[in-house]
Amino acid sequence: MTNSFKEKLGEGDYGGIYKGNLNGHPVAVKILKATKGNGEEFINEVASISRTSHVNIVTLLGFCLNRKEKALIYEFMPNGSLDKHIYNQDSNMGWEMLYKIALGIARGLEYLHRGCNSRILHFDIKPHNILLDEDFCPKISDFGLAKLSTRKESIMSTLEARGTIGYIAPEVFSRNFG
Repeated sequence: MTNSFKEKLGEGDYGGIYKGNLNGHPVAVKILKATKGNGEEFINEVASISRTSHVNIVTLLGFCLNRKEKALIYEFMPNGSLDKHIYNQDSNMGWEMLYKIALGIARGLEYLHRGCNSRILHFDIKPHNILLDEDFCPKISDFGLAKLSTRKESIMSTLEARGTIGYIAPEVFSRNFG
């Protein structure tokens, strides 16, 4: 599927992402590293993203769980992640395109918080986890830190801060906010 992992698309905290081919269509294959514990990030990702269907959420096409080997298969995003565009001085993204992307991200987050059968809190929204399709439509990805809650719950309890330093919501990091 990945042609012996020849084309690496990126590297995350939990493993590498490779370009693959599934039935003649390009896909992104995320190979998860062996982790300590019970593989909570894998379970979180499959459980949360498999419940979604929205234009601004990346589509999980399948997964593989074979003893210690874990892989997630996603739709391929030809324009990569948002960070590669906004931190690139040669990028030709104008304000109109950035506005369209910000609006798409907001719509995706609203769907996760209000549109799903279960509320999904992502906990790791950052430019690296926003993928762009061929039309630069943004799609939220990487649900490894996500938490599910019932629609009736209005307060989410977390014992530890989740997310990337610099992107963590203040109310998650410090109990004095929110």
